[in-house]
Amino acid sequence: MRIPHFLSTGGLLLGTTFFALSLTPSLIPREGITQGVISGAALAAGYGVGVFLTWLWRFLELPSLSKRTRSLLHWVIGGLCVLLALGFLWRAAHWQNTVRELMGLEVAPTVRPFVIAIVAVLLFALFLAIAKLFKRLFGFLSTKFQRRVPRRIATILALCGAFALFWAVFNNLVLTTALHQVDRIYQRLDARVAPEMDAPTGKLDPGGPDSLVRWQDMGHQGRRYLALRPKAKDIAEVTGTAKDPIRVYVGLNAADSPEQRAKLALEELKRVGGFERSYLLLITPTGTGWVDPGAINSLEYLLGGDVASVAAQYSYLPSPIALMTQDAYGRETARAAFEAVYRYWSGLPEASRPRLYLFGLSLGALNSDRSFDFYDIIDDPFHGALWTGPPFRSDTWRMVTAERDEGSPAWLPQFREGAVVRFGNHYEGYDLGKAEWGKFRIAYLQHGSDPIVFFDPAAAYREPDWMKQPRARDVSPDLNWYPIVTMMQLAMDMHAGIAPMGFGHSYAPADYVRAWHALIAPPGWDKDKLEKLNKQLLKWNPR
Repeated sequence: MRIPHFLSTGGLLLGTTFFALSLTPSLIPREGITQGVISGAALAAGYGVGVFLTWLWRFLELPSLSKRTRSLLHWVIGGLCVLLALGFLWRAAHWQNTVRELMGLEVAPTVRPFVIAIVAVLLFALFLAIAKLFKRLFGFLSTKFQRRVPRRIATILALCGAFALFWAVFNNLVLTTALHQVDRIYQRLDARVAPEMDAPTGKLDPGGPDSLVRWQDMGHQGRRYLALRPKAKDIAEVTGTAKDPIRVYVGLNAADSPEQRAKLALEELKRVGGFERSYLLLITPTGTGWVDPGAINSLEYLLGGDVASVAAQYSYLPSPIALMTQDAYGRETARAAFEAVYRYWSGLPEASRPRLYLFGLSLGALNSDRSFDFYDIIDDPFHGALWTGPPFRSDTWRMVTAERDEGSPAWLPQFREGAVVRFGNHYEGYDLGKAEWGKFRIAYLQHGSDPIVFFDPAAAYREPDWMKQPRARDVSPDLNWYPIVTMMQLAMDMHAGIAPMGFGHSYAPADYVRAWHALIAPPGWDKDKLEKLNKQLLKWNPR
């Protein structure tokens, strides 16, 4: 079953179907090249499945059509594939605009169908060439082995040999080289000291002349975190009176091991008087070491600056790469930082020690969740945690979502009537619990359109719960589940999706204000004052 010389008809039919379905909306609006990559990968995946099904049909010796009928059917299918692709390309702009409208973005007149088609075809051609090369290698090895062993054994050996050789080339040449180059780029970015960020000069300033951590060892994100903070006078514009908030950051180069960096963070926090504040925040940063300014600034304003925060860097790579290459290291660093801070904090007099909270965004949320065991703190628990945009692999998040109260949606679950864990998003949440929110509190901040949260490999073969009705307000009603295709769309949304503030994986300062206000309940804030704070925070959210 072939269309001119080298394409499988069954593969082309299923591949074109996957290509067409990939043009339908997912969680995040997509540009032309990004959509082309998704569609090309979908075309290749569908083609591969079609080729396999065609082979299986023949292997099972099922009835086949006559040669003349097959020839006619080939051309009919080829024409249908062209019409199907053109029809869905024509509708692509409309589907993308349904997502853009939900997020308040300007409607795009087109998503460049020619760009999508060209990128998709080129990517498909690359995958096809790799598959042809694999087939030739398999055939070559099979022929060699058949001279010495029986045919079936030779087939198995050739298949294993071809896979082993391809994996070795990909892992040792392509992947290793790419990761090495990425590592070099981000290492240089992490070491770069921006000219406008001079080292602080105060004796109590982290990174200053008396600091235990040198300014140049804090990393690019650490220096930004310390330098771009609001001062007491800025906070007082909203609160009336305020203190300078305390921030401590230990960069990856400040010490050799997670335990040494954790100890350094604790000693620096003690040196600058962090345990003398009313509130203490232990932050687990993202893979690059970034701390979302909207998260920390909003808390410092809400508490009038009477808060100290501390963070320890474990990587300078983007979170997806850090998760793939340094998963254990991030967990070890978060664990070491928690143990050092919690051990000292729990030894202080309960009446005078600060209220202790944890925070993490994205990969930071995952590692913050892994940083402690509930059995370790059950006799003397800290006060709570805010975990934002938790990756789908987060154990506590998965358990709570899976065991949510009956009738609550997966994108805004209620768990045991909200006595311990509550969820919120850009529109609602935190106040939906029927039970009183206890002294130990966990809050999740997650958008219904966040692919980092809602990606799941199982979407390849079953519809995710969050897609069922009723849906989150920021999820397109035109989004439908398709086997394999939807999983690929969500995977690309994680890495290449662009969403405005307040949608997707981009969390707005106002989202954090709502979350912190519900979690900590600081006194003296009414609706008008919170609105004034939200406007002020827009000035203090550098990216």
